[in-house]
Parts: sequence; structure tokens; C-alpha cells
Amino acid sequence: MTSHPLEFAEDLQEASPATSIALSRVGVTRSAKAIRLAFTGAEHYMDATVECVVDLDPGQKGVHMSRFEEEVNEAVDAVLMGKAVAIEALAEEIARRVVERQGALRGMATIRARYPVERRTPVTDIATQEMYGLIGTACTRGERSRRAVGVTAQGMNACPCAQGLMREQAEAALADAGFDRDEITRIVGLVPIATHNQRARGTLVVGVPDGRHVPADQLIEIVEEGMSSEIYELLKRPDELYVVDRAHRRPRFVEDSVREMVAGVIAQFPDLPDDAFVSAHQENFETIHTHDVEAARHGLLGDMRAEAAGHPGGHRHLTLAEWLDGPE
Repeated sequence: MTSHPLEFAEDLQEASPATSIALSRVGVTRSAKAIRLAFTGAEHYMDATVECVVDLDPGQKGVHMSRFEEEVNEAVDAVLMGKAVAIEALAEEIARRVVERQGALRGMATIRARYPVERRTPVTDIATQEMYGLIGTACTRGERSRRAVGVTAQGMNACPCAQGLMREQAEAALADAGFDRDEITRIVGLVPIATHNQRARGTLVVGVPDGRHVPADQLIEIVEEGMSSEIYELLKRPDELYVVDRAHRRPRFVEDSVREMVAGVIAQFPDLPDDAFVSAHQENFETIHTHDVEAARHGLLGDMRAEAAGHPGGHRHLTLAEWLDGPE
């Protein structure tokens, strides 16, 4: 075997394809990286996966896949060696580098990381470690870039429908036992009514056209508040009582959680412009069914504000990919 580097006469990726059709997405996914990010006022090392893709001209056979990894590595190394940045800023830097290196018109990068947060249990005040998801995504097209930040958090929902059935049954049983209407109303108001529970996962993504940073920790609070109750990895008996009681006093459908997340963004970020983007997604893992359920809303914040105020919103719900592409 020769020790001299080989020179290849043909760059096959630059050759013409057998069928001249442009491709919308070509790139790498699930590229595992260790990254350092600025989050909650501190720097954190996180385990992350990176996805970066570009469009492909109809006259080019393929992209240079190794260049994706090179640009991701260089962008990650720059952050590791320098000042930590927000996850969406790192995604934007990766997208910009990939577009330049591939000679593409458009590129997108998405980073997904998991990170631990120390929480205190609600009653016994015991330290417990909870895991949350952090999402940064960005799109670069020509000189323009847009980016968004998102979070995922777990919680639980108590089903309002089954609880309503249980309440009717309890009221009928109390009436048969001789309690009058006022007594029944007082009793069912004091005692949490049984229902079935669903462990749930909420995802909230917010993007602002001017690139301003939206604090991810505030988004986590909004996601958790949108469910019947937050949950904890560690619960002592008094904490368990608190969580179960809280959930059953705040029954919510999967649809309710999505609307509560949107309402939370509207309330907590009044200064965001109407052309900011919001995506709220909720998935509930059923306990009495063999299927799961989900609900989502995505689009411009201005449309959601109008609807929440009782006015007509937009007729079309913009997707994240469309918003990141920006106006023509």
C-alpha cells in the first residue's frame, strides 16, 4: 500500500445526475456532539444531536457529506474554545457555515439537547434532578437568517371527561344517600373527583424575526403550567399527594394544554412582535386506551393574539419551516 496521498481525478458529487431534479433536503441527521451552551445565566455542557441539511441544485449529483461534519465540528469547537452561546445561535452558525461550504442557496440546522435541572419537591423540599429538552433551529438563505428556540418538558394531565362522569355518579350516590343539593355541591367541591391520568410531554418553540433571545427557562415554565400538574423524578408521600391533588383539581384535555401554552406566551412575552412564530405541541400517553393523543398549534403570534381576544385570526397556520424561510 502506498503512503503517498492519492489524487482523485473526478469529483463525483459535482457531476451531473442521471435525472435532473432539484432536492429539497440533503444532509446529515443524528450527528452526536458534546456542546457548551449559555443557559439560565450559566454555561452548561450538554449531550446533543445535530441535523443539518441544504437544498440541492438539479444539475448536481450530490452534496459533500463530509463537509457537513467538518462545519458542525468547527462551529462546535469555536463555542467550546470561546464564549458560550444560546442553542439557537449555534444552530444559526452551523447553518451559515454549511451553506457557504456546500455552495447552497438554503440551509437548515437543528440541535436537540437534554440537560438536567435541580428542582425541589413541592412539599418536602428534597432536591431532585429533572431532565428537559432544549431545541435550537435556524435557516440561512442568502444573506438572511432566522432562528427559533424550543423546549420539551414532561408532566401529567387528568382527563376532564372521565372526571365529569365520576362526578355525576358521585352526585347521584350522594342524593340516594339523602344529601340535599347544597350539601352535594359542597362535598364535590371539597373532595377531588377521580379520573384517569395521562403522563404527557409538551413542546414549545418560539422564533422572533429580529433574532432576539427568548429565555428557554420561561418556556419550560409555560409548558409545565399548561398541564394539569408538573411531575418529579423523586416524590415522597406528601409530594405525591400534592401532585395528584393538583392534577385532579386542574383537569385538562390535550387540546387545553396547547391553548394554555399559547396563552402563556401571549401573557409572558407582550413585547414580542406579531410576526413572531409560536409552535405548541402536546402529546398525552393514554392509560385506559392503547393509543396516544396529540394536539398542536403553530403560526404567527399576531394571529393567536387576535383569536385569544375574540377576533378572527389568520386562515392559514404557518409552519416552522415556512417561517424560518422568511418572506420571499
